Amino acid sequence: MFGKIKDFIHLLKNIDVEALNKLAEKVDLPAVMESVSKLNDVQLAGLMKMLQHGNGAKRVLPPVDGDFYDISHSLNDEDRALQLKVRAFMENEIQPIVNEYWLKAEFPFEIIPKLAALNICGLTYEGYGCPNRSFLMEGIVAMEMARIDTSISTFFGVQSGLAMGSIYLCGSETQKQEWLPGMQQLTIMGAFGLTEPEVGSGAAGGLTTTAKREGDTWILNGQKKWIGNATFADVIIIWARDLDDNEVKGFLLRKGTPGFTVEKMHDKMALRIVQNGLITLTDCKIAESDRLQHADSFKDTAKVLKMTRAGVAWQAVGCARGAYEHALKYTREREQFGKPIASFQLIQNHLVEMLSNLTAMQTMCFRLSELQDNDLLKDEHASLAKVFCSLRTRDVVSKAREVMGGNGILLEYNVARFVADAEAIYSYEGTKEINSLIVGRAITGFSAFV
Repeated sequence: MFGKIKDFIHLLKNIDVEALNKLAEKVDLPAVMESVSKLNDVQLAGLMKMLQHGNGAKRVLPPVDGDFYDISHSLNDEDRALQLKVRAFMENEIQPIVNEYWLKAEFPFEIIPKLAALNICGLTYEGYGCPNRSFLMEGIVAMEMARIDTSISTFFGVQSGLAMGSIYLCGSETQKQEWLPGMQQLTIMGAFGLTEPEVGSGAAGGLTTTAKREGDTWILNGQKKWIGNATFADVIIIWARDLDDNEVKGFLLRKGTPGFTVEKMHDKMALRIVQNGLITLTDCKIAESDRLQHADSFKDTAKVLKMTRAGVAWQAVGCARGAYEHALKYTREREQFGKPIASFQLIQNHLVEMLSNLTAMQTMCFRLSELQDNDLLKDEHASLAKVFCSLRTRDVVSKAREVMGGNGILLEYNVARFVADAEAIYSYEGTKEINSLIVGRAITGFSAFV
């Protein structure tokens, strides 16, 4: 105790004389010293902490970083550099404009040349100008994008994953040569048309969009809904049911094809920057040469979905991470009752719960990408990650909004976008229920699908 009293006296000695004289005018210093001498160790420690804080000692806070288990440290120098390059692009080019475009529900086309310069489109593909990097790196890129804005991440996932992936996995060499180099450079924009107004989860066996072959021409009729990038895409992958064999086939629908119309969908509460379209096909003629030559059934469609579903799980991680980091920063700056609300127990409990969910999601996705890089990925692996991560993201963004109080619903504080976008992630690329049944079938040996 004597040592702590010496510290207290030393602290007083460091106060300049003028300040000490002013203090003596307000308080009885001998009486203060007598009272201090009667304090126990705990009381003295608390007093010292209060005095040091009031004496201008600056508290050094840890960095705001959602990577609590240092997943990024497992990357090699080249991959880490790419991660930081994408992060800088998102923070410098997207963050300043994202709320403006969110309100307008428009897409910032001016970013496309800068995005193309990152050379990350078709990241995991070999040839055609693609970088041929790991699936882990593809997931990290998806996370970094969604950490700032899930809409931009979704736009990129459609272009690089679903649209390019369909051609890469199911197209002929001629089709790959025609489309992939331009799509990789973002000079050719793509979209992926599977979901329909009345068919979402039942796409495997219930597509109402039909294709009828007449010589070397296919006649397509039907509608597609929720098709991201559809309003401006140069090529749209259309999945339709062949009337002759009842199998699902894929087609390259070129922009401006007669019989094709697209209407922009309005009034969305989530992913507002993504330009979703309602496509109508009326006796739309597509040449046999524009049919995906290696897409003969829904099993081929499923290959594309399996490849990209891991990326959606990583998007969920990014959405949760963005919300968590904004919330953490806010609670350290927002003061109530004379101190930052981050110093309150209930706020810290919320933050730790958010971080626990986020860390579990990150480590799951890291292992998922390892499986994919080692060609061990199964449908149920991707589905389990989609179920868990999209569900936990909802919880993280909800708590992020909660710790921010009323400000959590204001766009300027950013978290409101993540709250809304988490709902879209929860549903697209297979709902929780459908992905749960995929996992359930794998672990029980029984299919519960109708």
